[in-house]
Amino acid sequence: MDCGPLADIDDEYEKLVIGMNPPRVTVDNNSSRRATLVKVDSANKNGSLLEVVQALIDLNLTVSRAYITSDGDWFMDVFHVVDQDGNKLYNNEVIDRIQQSLESQSFSFRPLKRSVGVQASSDHTTIELIGHDRPGLLSEIFAVLADLKCNVVTSEVWTHNLRMAALVYITDESTLLPIHDPERLSKIKRLLRYVLRGNRDKHSAKTSISFDSTHTERRLHQIMYADRDYDRDESNSDEGAIDRSKTIVTVENCADKGYTVVNVRCNDRPKLLFDAVCTLTDMQYVVFHGTVIAEGPEAYQEYYIRHIDGSPITSEEERQRLILCLEAAIRRRNTEGVRLELCCEDRAGLLADVTRIFRENGLSVSQAEVSTQGLQAVNVFYVVDSSGNQVQSQTIEAVRNEIGQTVLLVKDEMYANSSANDGGRFSIGSLFRSRSEKLLYNLGLIRSCS
Repeated sequence: MDCGPLADIDDEYEKLVIGMNPPRVTVDNNSSRRATLVKVDSANKNGSLLEVVQALIDLNLTVSRAYITSDGDWFMDVFHVVDQDGNKLYNNEVIDRIQQSLESQSFSFRPLKRSVGVQASSDHTTIELIGHDRPGLLSEIFAVLADLKCNVVTSEVWTHNLRMAALVYITDESTLLPIHDPERLSKIKRLLRYVLRGNRDKHSAKTSISFDSTHTERRLHQIMYADRDYDRDESNSDEGAIDRSKTIVTVENCADKGYTVVNVRCNDRPKLLFDAVCTLTDMQYVVFHGTVIAEGPEAYQEYYIRHIDGSPITSEEERQRLILCLEAAIRRRNTEGVRLELCCEDRAGLLADVTRIFRENGLSVSQAEVSTQGLQAVNVFYVVDSSGNQVQSQTIEAVRNEIGQTVLLVKDEMYANSSANDGGRFSIGSLFRSRSEKLLYNLGLIRSCS
């Protein structure tokens, strides 16, 4: 039975209701000494909470407290927010952006994009990857892209439970325009899948092609959730690996009110609220009431939820699955290892060279954020050793000596003192062709274009 027309009717009804009751966004700097209060009132629709939280994190704001109420047809939320330095928001331009963003983006009826693969936009082409994580994998991926004359504009990489998910935004190296050629896209997809498969991931490594846009961080959650990273066996990981921050999730039914109550307690970090709300929404749960407190080293979240059809969780199997999924959503973005920040003039093959040096020195990237700002490359890498342990300081210094002391900075307390007075010359420009590329040539995975 085709439900398309009914869905269209529901969508038009929601538009009519919200059109009659447009969202009201109030920014209040007087009620709290510690934070700016952002109050959102609107007619309710499915996904409202996630869209508001997503708008806040996209503005690089930190939510220290939140009070959520969306029971019935009305949506009322209060968020206590601060900037990245922990200060209240006094800049009128920032306040205006908050209001405009929440009033326009959060209630714009954008369809949810669920496709996997490579997609084109007006600025770039996007590659989605999922596969078994291993030391040197990111180096091989960037080497393939460099050999295929692809310029990496931005990228985000997560690892969890021995899996790696990445979104890589690329353009053509010579024109800096999106790549549309079907044969070239097919070749990119095929070679990257070959690299992802390696010797251990013959079936679950994925790269595929589509032309939809999406929100990067939400899409990474969706990719890893679809890959079932939450129920993979971690017993094979090394005992010496870095301990993950303890996360406690409980799920209980509130019989007299007909809700399921979810409680989450863990170490606080940026975007924690988004990760939890994103998971609940994509698992088809609706948050009716919620409280979030994140003003110290720990964060506490409580949600009263039901299924979209209005029923609470009824089975133990589903309860356990929700616990595992929330734990995974939190841990995917927990930063493990030493934070390295690379800032230098962007050039073709930069990422292939940098990640090759990491690999040659026994470093494995657990998380990465790659971006370009004008002509500058601004990249953040979290690195561990090949066994998942903390990296020795002499290894970090060896890497910095090769890449450039003034270009690659260490943002980690363990290394702050030893790195503060170091000097050095920028040496990235003198790097030759990646040895990992040579390895790929020998394996027959890529061919020289020279």
